[in-house]
Amino acid sequence: MQELPHVRKVPENEADWFTTLADLARYLRGPEGCPWDQKQTARSFASYVEEELGELMEAFDSGDRAHIEEEFGDMLFCLIASAACAEGEGLFTLEGALRRIHEKMIRRHDHVFGETRADSAEAALESWNRVKARERGEA
Repeated sequence: MQELPHVRKVPENEADWFTTLADLARYLRGPEGCPWDQKQTARSFASYVEEELGELMEAFDSGDRAHIEEEFGDMLFCLIASAACAEGEGLFTLEGALRRIHEKMIRRHDHVFGETRADSAEAALESWNRVKARERGEA
């Protein structure tokens, strides 16, 4: 088997871990990767998210940190693997999805990054909902 330092290295920080995990998902779908992963689609990988979310919620209920991290990682990998498939299918890119969610979170947090301020969780939710309604063209 070919040595893959970019996939097997131990990252030093959060950003490197994310990149390494995305590289791993792409590698598993590639010609030297896993036959099962190669047959998956963006939709099929995304379908596992619901199952993994249920397991994550159970882990939160258990309060076991290691179990929570494991299940969160499982869910995150399903999403990243779905994105890797989507890239191959020409649906979207992981970079594009990350850029869009970053822009949306800044825009929707007008009470943090804009002119308005929220002094409570309720006021923050109201601000969020106003921005969301405006985006959707609602009154």
